[in-house]
Amino acid sequence: DVQLQASGGGLVQPGGSLRLSCAASGFTFDDYAIGWFRQAPGKEREGVSCISESDGTTYYADSVKGRFTISSDYAKRTVYLQMNSLKPEDTAVYYCAASVSPLFTTAQAMAVNSYDYWGQGTLVTVSS
Repeated sequence: DVQLQASGGGLVQPGGSLRLSCAASGFTFDDYAIGWFRQAPGKEREGVSCISESDGTTYYADSVKGRFTISSDYAKRTVYLQMNSLKPEDTAVYYCAASVSPLFTTAQAMAVNSYDYWGQGTLVTVSS
């Protein structure tokens, strides 16, 4: 079974940093794209970042570009989201997801319906 396990959320002050992890199992890692999404209370789920495991291409939403960095450790089958310069508006439940199809544009990478498997969320709260 495909499993995605997100972790690393917590409470951080504005301007601080957190690193989220997404541990994957049950599928051939380098055949997939792994994305991070977030959902704030009362808002729709939105794409944050994505990495294509086949060639390392990365995608970012404009709202996080320059502050967040996605990376992967193939040996550990884990994708990371390093979040720096956090803002209160980054507060949300963060989810990781896997797409079995190649993604070629930022729009595709940020679309909820591009992904086939989802993990549970991890809460990130940015507050003083």
